[in-house]
Amino acid sequence: MAICYYNEGVALPSIKKRKTSSWIKVIAETHGKTVGDIGYVFCSDEKILEVNRQYLQHDYYTDIITFDYSEGNVISGDLYISLDTVKSNAETFKADYEQELYRVIIHGVLHLCGIDDKTPEDQSLMTKCEDQALAILNELI
Repeated sequence: MAICYYNEGVALPSIKKRKTSSWIKVIAETHGKTVGDIGYVFCSDEKILEVNRQYLQHDYYTDIITFDYSEGNVISGDLYISLDTVKSNAETFKADYEQELYRVIIHGVLHLCGIDDKTPEDQSLMTKCEDQALAILNELI
């Protein structure tokens, strides 16, 4: 069981991989889950659009696509993150780029833990869980 970080067509972001992986495990545990195999693929807008079209039949850019392979309480999946969209979102929301990147990283994990964001109520819960996770991250890093 491992958390791996890959890049496709972009430079790998300068995140602290060991501490980030530890943080992900802590957040999963707070939701009653254990981390299995998680693969992060950092990519461009063009790559995430290609993935969105090919696998989800969606024709738009997004910051993250989560493929969930979880079984029971063990979370596993592949998470594609567009660094282009993370950057533009950070600018739009006047947020620090690194903080926005970590928000997106944990957003995918929260999806694997069963938290959705389709309705306004779900979005509110997701934001609350992201904020709690980021507070924990700030203690670790």
